[in-house]
Amino acid sequence: MARTLYLDCFSGASGDMVLGALLDAGLPFDRLRDIVSTLRLDGVTIVADRVDRSGIAATKFRVVEGADGPPRDHVPRRGHQHGHEHDPQYDDGEHRLDQDHDHAHEHASHGHHPHRGLSDIAALVERSGLSAASKARAIGLFTRLAEVEAGIHQMPIEQVHLHEVGAVDSIVDVVGAVFAFEWFAPDRIVASPLNVGSGTVHCAHGELPVPAPATTRLVEGAPIYAHGPRAELLTPTGALLVTDYASEYGPVPSMTLGPVGYGAGDRNPEGMPNVLRVLVGETGDPASLERVVVIECQIDDMNPQIYGVLMDRLHAAGALDVFYAPIQMKKNRPGTLVTVVAPPHRRRAVCDLLFTETTTIGLRVSETSRERLERELVPVDTLLGAIRMKVARREGTVLNAAPEFDDCVRVAEASGVSVKHVQAMAAKAWLDRQ
Repeated sequence: MARTLYLDCFSGASGDMVLGALLDAGLPFDRLRDIVSTLRLDGVTIVADRVDRSGIAATKFRVVEGADGPPRDHVPRRGHQHGHEHDPQYDDGEHRLDQDHDHAHEHASHGHHPHRGLSDIAALVERSGLSAASKARAIGLFTRLAEVEAGIHQMPIEQVHLHEVGAVDSIVDVVGAVFAFEWFAPDRIVASPLNVGSGTVHCAHGELPVPAPATTRLVEGAPIYAHGPRAELLTPTGALLVTDYASEYGPVPSMTLGPVGYGAGDRNPEGMPNVLRVLVGETGDPASLERVVVIECQIDDMNPQIYGVLMDRLHAAGALDVFYAPIQMKKNRPGTLVTVVAPPHRRRAVCDLLFTETTTIGLRVSETSRERLERELVPVDTLLGAIRMKVARREGTVLNAAPEFDDCVRVAEASGVSVKHVQAMAAKAWLDRQ
């Protein structure tokens, strides 16, 4: 079994929402507080409160700067409400996460933040109490942000000052999230498609459409959509963390469900819980799961001689499996359902080939997971020669063993016996070995 985290980003994501959800799912607050203290950021306090978001109880994570903040050991019991829960400062406050964008998910800003370069942030991370692997991961995350900003503003990465991406609260969000993911030690992290929100965001250069420029760069290659109130729902920090940690996107995978955590954003709109949900569960061995695309089309007007050539060319283009099924189509015409299973990165090549080599004018494409047994070819000796057995295992246990058909045909033709006789000899040789 493998521990799996599912990040349900139906209301977007931000750094504080990620940490709030992981705290709500079981991350010990005192362990997180201890890690933050190793950053040695003067006057910084972290707080986790129980709040309500459209009827959903959630954890609101905050970073407070200054001596007037709550005591450092302030953390509520699960389910306990606090008096400042409905303070507009926390429900609707906005915080500038980088030099261009306002993000209502992020923490309320306190005071002036220095402009930090990548080297400054790397020094803070290096002196932290993170493990060596987590330090490298955190520095890699900030480097990715710096590269995005450098590309947007067309300047060398060494000259990029991350402004309030390098502010105290954003540094705590990233460092804290890296520690939290390491603490959970998941074997697999899956995310839903990312709700980016809609409308516009106020930037230094005027009004820009959501998602903001940095967020747009960070979610390249990830599935996104827009839903709900006109607001920015996905922040650069949220996009950075989700896209860096999630190895795949899609619906909730089949799992035995454990803890569930809800991390609250600042806003509390009616009719839509402003939360990020984390599902923690156990799934099958991640080594046996892989993402694939299934591409289908229906054809009723093509020369049947082409299907053989088509199958060969699809396999050459990277298809994992190709099969045809007879179907009845419109106007009572007999037709063929063409189904191709391929790795996601071969989708374009397979689609181009289907449009080029067949008469179809449309394709259906879906992404899913497939689970396979571990496989290997094991030779066995028979009186007629060596034959490979295709052996399938699960967690070391042999579940299937079958003679490789091409080997059986070769030996049968050379020996002048039937193929079924060679198959029986190979199966017996395998059983005798066991």
